[in-house]
Amino acid sequence: MKLLHLDASSLGQHSVSRELSAAIVAQIAQANPSVNVTYRDLTAHPLPHWVPVVDADSDAAKQSQGVLDEFLAADVVVIGAPMYNFSIPSQLKAWIDRVSVAGKTFRYTENGPEGLAGGKRVVIASSRGGIYAGPMAGLDFQEPYLRAVFGFLGIQDVAFVRAEGVAVSAETKAKALASARDTIGSLAVKAA
Repeated sequence: MKLLHLDASSLGQHSVSRELSAAIVAQIAQANPSVNVTYRDLTAHPLPHWVPVVDADSDAAKQSQGVLDEFLAADVVVIGAPMYNFSIPSQLKAWIDRVSVAGKTFRYTENGPEGLAGGKRVVIASSRGGIYAGPMAGLDFQEPYLRAVFGFLGIQDVAFVRAEGVAVSAETKAKALASARDTIGSLAVKAA
């Protein structure tokens, strides 16, 4: 099994999404000792924002192709995705722009778009300072966007491990992390 592990938080060792994504990868590796993990830190090594590449031999084209190849080779993709300003970090958006490639991961047909990257499992470790279940749900552009983009690419197996309210109080954060760890335990069984 090939696993692609991405982190997009700018908080380094203080990041909840990084902590959760590492725990997800550890659980999957424990259940699948032969797993081959590729790690990409989108903050430490950010991708530039997407622009059209005219020279296929350029460094930018090679970098984009490498990112796409990592994604296409993966059976499981684990993403540490904090919510920034109701959505995802721009570093993660730059990565999504590299893997959303017409003719490679999706195509347009007479019947509408068709995803070409199906058969993968995507697990997203989502951390949020506030609580977006209930009255704040309308401000959540993170989870709907990620479900939509991976669905557009043909990936239907998308799971979220959420830690909400981590900035509300120490008690709320502790409860959110405990709940997220319980979810991780049940996801690892499915990924095996």
